[in-house]
Amino acid sequence: MLSTMQLYSTKNKQALVSLKEAVFKGLPEDNGLYMPTIIPLLDSSFIRNLGNYSFQEIGYAISKSIFMGEIPDADLWAIIERSLTFPAPLVQLDEQKHVLELFHGPSLAFKDFGARFMASLMGYFNAGEKDPLTILVATSGDTGGAVASGFYKTPGIRVVILYPSGKVSDLQEKQLTTLGENIFALEVAGTFDDCQAMVKQAFLDKELRNQLRLSSANSINISRLIPQSFYYFEAYKQLGQVKDPVVFSIPSGNFGNLTAGLFAQKMGLPIHHFIAATNINDVVPEYLQRGEYRSRPSKATISNAMDVGNPSNFARMVDLFQETQADGASEKAAWTPMKTAISGYGFDDKSTRSAISEVFQKYQYTIDPHGAVGYLALKEYQLNEKTPSKGIILETAHPSKFIDEVEAATHEPVEIPERLAVLAHLDKLSTPVSNQYSALKDWLQNHFIQ
Repeated sequence: MLSTMQLYSTKNKQALVSLKEAVFKGLPEDNGLYMPTIIPLLDSSFIRNLGNYSFQEIGYAISKSIFMGEIPDADLWAIIERSLTFPAPLVQLDEQKHVLELFHGPSLAFKDFGARFMASLMGYFNAGEKDPLTILVATSGDTGGAVASGFYKTPGIRVVILYPSGKVSDLQEKQLTTLGENIFALEVAGTFDDCQAMVKQAFLDKELRNQLRLSSANSINISRLIPQSFYYFEAYKQLGQVKDPVVFSIPSGNFGNLTAGLFAQKMGLPIHHFIAATNINDVVPEYLQRGEYRSRPSKATISNAMDVGNPSNFARMVDLFQETQADGASEKAAWTPMKTAISGYGFDDKSTRSAISEVFQKYQYTIDPHGAVGYLALKEYQLNEKTPSKGIILETAHPSKFIDEVEAATHEPVEIPERLAVLAHLDKLSTPVSNQYSALKDWLQNHFIQ
């Protein structure tokens, strides 16, 4: 049995790397994604007694099992303590529907969990390195703000954020363009998919990698994905003793959040079913229905963090459902088990706006556009299923980040938390670039290579 954690590429299970190498490389050279060779099954007594553990203790137990001694216990606990400094409360709407609020971190988005853990882990591994680490991240909305906050002023690390011009909300843009210091923002004339493609190409550029130490902070990086599994256990804990099967409805863009849920399930958390909730960028729901994966250019919606036409983490999902194939998983072979475990639904902006209004009127709860899509998907799933279930909707961002849409749907003012409100009057610090990879490479070489 392996004595420490090792990871393989979804395109080559034979090429193994250490956790440190996977965290810093972000992406394997074959353009696959890193996956742990072992996703451990947690002790059943731990699962039964989740109510006895704090959120931090849950995160520590999970990461300790996965990392297999790669990080000394005291150092790992310090990483957890620095990362999990805010709650993930579960709010009941009715007997069958609950909302898991994942927006209580510094950037008011679920990505704070992964970004802060990753920043602490990278800081730990980067200690003593002479050359600075350059982190590249593409964002469709919330990732940029979470990563900027998580890595702000981290010694030896600088962050370059690529975001699609005009396709993130004003306050989301301010979160990633106003910090300065070691945070740099590139405003790309294109879509999120363009941004993501540029970042991926940088990792495959041997010349650039010889000039700079590069890593990624997107959910393609395994160190951001693992901590996202923590709050599935935290949500289950807060449900208490339940007889009905538990299902999670997950607003999905790049599908890191759903993949983290699959990790939690493989670790022993008794999740009955997953619901992939998307907007009109419904590549994965279409695959689940038809068995064909057809990526396509993303379309802009009011739930912009889900505007992804070729979700990276789909490769990990395929891998999880087709584990026996040695040289990379097959979408066709994974289809039958995946569609059994996951239902997919896509909704347009009109339906999303109606859902925001419905949730407010019916439950006096203010939900953001992404959570509204999750609500719609859960509602449809529970209408179609004959067996009652306990549904948990992942509310991935604070509604104030989409204040115009939410106030228009609820006809009520939305309070903006102070940490977001203070950004409104700050100047934007960003550099416009084209959507060609050469523009990113030129910028990096001009700014960081002497």
